[in-house]
Amino acid sequence: MKNVTDLLSLRGKAAFISGASGFLGSAMAQALAEAGASVVVSSRKLSQAEQVAGSLPSVDGTKHFAVEMDQMEESSIQAGFERAIQLAEKIDVLVNNGQESHPQDWRDVTAEQFNRMLQNATGYFLLSRMMRDHVVGRGTPGSVILLGSMYGLVGSYPECYEQIQYSSPVAYHTLKGGILQMTRHLAVYWGKDRVRVNALSPGPFPSPAAPREMVDRLIQKSPMGRMGTPEELKGAIVFLASEASSYMTGQNLVIDGGWTAW
Repeated sequence: MKNVTDLLSLRGKAAFISGASGFLGSAMAQALAEAGASVVVSSRKLSQAEQVAGSLPSVDGTKHFAVEMDQMEESSIQAGFERAIQLAEKIDVLVNNGQESHPQDWRDVTAEQFNRMLQNATGYFLLSRMMRDHVVGRGTPGSVILLGSMYGLVGSYPECYEQIQYSSPVAYHTLKGGILQMTRHLAVYWGKDRVRVNALSPGPFPSPAAPREMVDRLIQKSPMGRMGTPEELKGAIVFLASEASSYMTGQNLVIDGGWTAW
């Protein structure tokens, strides 16, 4: 029987994470590397991906790589994933994290903007399917992790955003709810292929650029009375990527400080 340290280890594994130069993506990439994985990071700008890859720790000589990929473009997804395999020689773990966002809420969002936001889900699916085909072709198991959100589970508190430029976009809520359902759907189709599909849903993790007044209002709604910090996702992402969650698929791991417990 493996001990818990072995179960949580990613030594010998290669992980691909999209949007790795972002506020939460960089922390998750760091966690995968710290657990022993060779990590391929992507960003829409290669220079940003290279910066993240160069900052990751090496465990037992692991190497990390950078690729340019825009998950809103099918050709870029195809080229980015193929390049990741070329660099790392294989991919065992996929973290679908990258996302293009916009701030428009229900009052002013256009049909084009709404559809553009939902296109993120298309990118998640295409990349996940490429990952499934890759590991099945190799005859190995794989772990696919889709980034959801607490806002895929519950509505927001409008008063947290009133008269503040930053809003809680209706298209974002729609996107994240759809990603959670995609997780369940792919999990039941791919389970016998030994491809696990789970979602990780962060709660309030505002970046330093978020308006202070909005953050203060969100804090008042949090059972823990504070916001999350990026390092508080590190354990969750390693758990989902590793053998520690080997009998878990089609599930949504919520890290939200109790937000959705209300």
